[in-house]
Amino acid sequence: MITNDLLLPSIYHLQRMGVVGKINVCALNTPPLKALKENAEFAEAFPGQDFTAYPSLDEDPAKAFPNMFREVLAGMPKRQAVVVAMPDQLHYGVVMEALKNDQNVLCVKPLVLKYDQDVEIEKLAHEKGLFVGVEYHKRFDRRALMAKRQYQLGHFGEFVIGEAKMIEPYFYRSSNFQNWFTWDNTDPFVYVGCHYVDLVWFITGIKPVEVSVQGIKGKFPNGNEGFMWANGRVRYENGALLSVTDGFGYPDEGAGSNEQCLTMFCEGKGKSGMIKHDDQFRGVTHSYLEPIGCAGSYHNFVSPDFYRLVPWEGKGYKPIGYGFDSVAATISSIYNMENEVAGLSDTDALNKRREIIEDADAKGIIATPANSYINELVVEAARLSILANGDAARIIYGDHPHVEMGHAE
Repeated sequence: MITNDLLLPSIYHLQRMGVVGKINVCALNTPPLKALKENAEFAEAFPGQDFTAYPSLDEDPAKAFPNMFREVLAGMPKRQAVVVAMPDQLHYGVVMEALKNDQNVLCVKPLVLKYDQDVEIEKLAHEKGLFVGVEYHKRFDRRALMAKRQYQLGHFGEFVIGEAKMIEPYFYRSSNFQNWFTWDNTDPFVYVGCHYVDLVWFITGIKPVEVSVQGIKGKFPNGNEGFMWANGRVRYENGALLSVTDGFGYPDEGAGSNEQCLTMFCEGKGKSGMIKHDDQFRGVTHSYLEPIGCAGSYHNFVSPDFYRLVPWEGKGYKPIGYGFDSVAATISSIYNMENEVAGLSDTDALNKRREIIEDADAKGIIATPANSYINELVVEAARLSILANGDAARIIYGDHPHVEMGHAE
């Protein structure tokens, strides 16, 4: 879904801008590859552009190729860019395989489900001088960037309490989610709530110390059981609290494609401040003659901010929005890094790559294993909590950060 809705069109545009060369797309089997190939919107927006499918579309659509990605990675020239868009629980294995094959990586969020895996990825990438970016695209929302700067300047005061919400469409239940989004693998808090957990960390720099999450289970159309709804509470080192509500239940007939928002209240000397983002409605409303889009609704709250294809001065259409900006930032950083070290000795090139990666870590705009590690601690704590019916899990920092059941002191 994310490959169709954001990743591939963004990479197509980067290809025609000269940042990306050949594109390979690897999947478990041929049906999703065929759907990408036959996407009429892509043909209109990116005329003449295409990708090489692995496995070949000539293969039996019922046949699975679970190790095809290993063959593709092994056959690639070194130090290219590998985009990992897999179910949450599969990220670690694919990212590590890419790094072992000397490939830079862009991975959809969350990077991994355990903090130790984040550390392992960061260590291997540093050893090899490989760039790893995590696609927390809300960091590139101009509203978030404005809030981050104003918070750093002290214009809001200190964050004390807030609430976030991200309710994805009901029709997600009938998509491929039903094959992997089972209760034992992940949940809505981990899958989409992590966006707002990361955003609060991105804006404030305040570390979370305790997480409690409760979920409501339901059955997908294929009979698999998963958490359809989740509500979590995150406690921070300064005592602040964030409530996060997530689920797969926004009405398909609703005017918005989902419902998402963040409110943060802050306190200063004798005053209070507030950050409020109503992300599901950005001030644009359309009403169509016939229903369009995935859910097929007539009346839409149309957000131009995350991702849209629009006319431009070149051929076809171009992607705009912070979703595209996020993808472009990591892919372009990889492209620029590899160009910058061209012609250097192996030792000088490695040192320069590490310097560039450490600068990105410190800048903190692109999410990396080093600057977004709190997300892995939070999702690891969240999984402990939701499987324990909401009992609190605390995050311990220090020399060896880890999570364990119990309240933070």
